[in-house]
Amino acid sequence: MIGDESDRPDPARRRGRGAVSNRSGRFETETRVAVDDGWDIEEDLPPLRTEVAIDATRTVIARNASPDIPFDRSINPYRGCEHGCIYCFARPSHAFLGLSPGLDFETKLLAKPDAPRLLAAELARPGYRPATIAIGTNTDPYQPVEKRMRIMRGVLEVLRDCAHPVSVVTKGAIVERDADILGAMGRTGLAAVGISVTSLDRRLSRAMEPRAAAPERRLAAIRTLSAAGVPVRVMVAPVIPGLNDAEIEAILAAARDAGATTASYVALRLPREVAGLFREWLEETFPARASRVMAGVRALHGGRDYDPQWGRRMTGEGVEADLIARRFRLARARLGLDRRGPALDASRFRPPPRDPRQLTLFGADDGGTRRR
Repeated sequence: MIGDESDRPDPARRRGRGAVSNRSGRFETETRVAVDDGWDIEEDLPPLRTEVAIDATRTVIARNASPDIPFDRSINPYRGCEHGCIYCFARPSHAFLGLSPGLDFETKLLAKPDAPRLLAAELARPGYRPATIAIGTNTDPYQPVEKRMRIMRGVLEVLRDCAHPVSVVTKGAIVERDADILGAMGRTGLAAVGISVTSLDRRLSRAMEPRAAAPERRLAAIRTLSAAGVPVRVMVAPVIPGLNDAEIEAILAAARDAGATTASYVALRLPREVAGLFREWLEETFPARASRVMAGVRALHGGRDYDPQWGRRMTGEGVEADLIARRFRLARARLGLDRRGPALDASRFRPPPRDPRQLTLFGADDGGTRRR
């Protein structure tokens, strides 16, 4: 049950984390409960540490057919995200791993170090047809672990070498490291980046997104990427009534001044376990505002915490949703951010060379017959 203290680690142990609790995923048949064993022994448990395991996936490009998403393929170098954003719609995906969408999601990560090699193999298949690959649409490719694992860097190198278009979404300042690749691709119509800025208030940002880059670092990343030649979109995502909705205009103005050329927003959505995690976080972090914030969220989604209907799950509907949309449109137009994002170019794609260790169909000397 949401709010049960038995699945809540001591606040000192979860310092710097987003979720308050760590209850079992929805597919589990057992629930772990902390109980007093009767031994009156004081014990200081260590803070929760980030653990990284290897994801032994055999493919790296994920496909989707969602009618309200502008891409049909994506790559996620990591499963789980150390940024710990309490509102993250990807949290429920951890339940498929037998882990909790709560604290497990931000402390037990799976990395895909073979992603560059797997991507090259998939792009080399004879039937592959290029279209923009979206990265960062589920979990952030520039979360802290990327600094040492460099999986995203390897993926970008493959895409660059193949002249394959890519769209990246992040709130991690580590993206600046790859400005050389993204800049070269951006200047030739092969790359665009979206930077998510949810608040300009450091305290609010730290509470909602404890291990993501601070607001000023995200604005600096916009500046760096823009100067390198990357088209940058600022994303006010998510907009949360009663929490950060008053900042829409200020965020857009700051991002425009940093070099962003276009903008978008997404209303808060709370699928599955995220609703309960968000509510208990609100009650602990902003108790005086909790009921008002949830009332605003429900006003966006027809009286529910979340409406999954295609076409309105990202924006909501009703008076509150219309007001947010109107304010966003007016500010975006006033600041010159209402232009369309660049159409990325897939026409110059060239498949990567086949692994020389793989034999041809007819052997090394086949009279000129080769897979193309």
